[in-house]
Amino acid sequence: MKYVSWNVNGLRAVMGKNFMEAFNAADADAFCLQETKLQEGQIELDLPGYLQYWNYAEKKGYSGTAVFTKHEPLSVSYGIGVEEHDHEGRVITLEYPSHYLITVYVPNSQDGLKRLDYRMEWEDAFLSYIRKLDKKKPVIYCGDLNVAHEEIDLKNPKTNHLNAGFTDEEREKFGAVLNAGFIDSFRYFYPEQADVYSWWSYRMRARERNTGWRIDYFVVSEKLKDHMKDARILTEIMGSDHCPVELDIDI
Repeated sequence: MKYVSWNVNGLRAVMGKNFMEAFNAADADAFCLQETKLQEGQIELDLPGYLQYWNYAEKKGYSGTAVFTKHEPLSVSYGIGVEEHDHEGRVITLEYPSHYLITVYVPNSQDGLKRLDYRMEWEDAFLSYIRKLDKKKPVIYCGDLNVAHEEIDLKNPKTNHLNAGFTDEEREKFGAVLNAGFIDSFRYFYPEQADVYSWWSYRMRARERNTGWRIDYFVVSEKLKDHMKDARILTEIMGSDHCPVELDIDI
């Protein structure tokens, strides 16, 4: 299986650039999106051979996720079953015979960390959700997790230490996920690989200078460790301030 995840930062915007070219070239078994920034009916995609699943935020032009898959799931659910967290279209879960596949757009703590407290509540609720699923069958989740876990995961860790995405609190929450029986797939294959990022600010020619952050992930149940073949960050694909990430897994 080839799974691809991409924060498109507005699907309609990237459709006017290179989305279909990148999508068709990937030929993924499932292609997961975050930050679609759509409401129902605002776009019609013709994707032969793919089933489409969408989760929209109640707030217009905000958040939102989607999954396009070649393989019909046993079931599909939206959100994590916690009312206070399920208004922003952040999670879609596809159940397959051997595993769950989840696309997730984790809330940003925002400038001044004004949403950090909410983010901490979200993290606990999401971890509880995936642990519950993992007791039934292994979980693969992907998306923009809005955290660089270690200093190797961003260009300027010292100057960003107290900024959203690299606070001690956010990093500890991701560490709790790994301690709960999950694997950061890219670091599993490339534990020492530096200077490979998945997001760059639009400011200060950051992408041109590769001043970036690795905040997009495939996180995999340890039960599937021996099934993973590779994890890639597709830095050559433009169109968004994020690039896609990929997981290749025999499942």
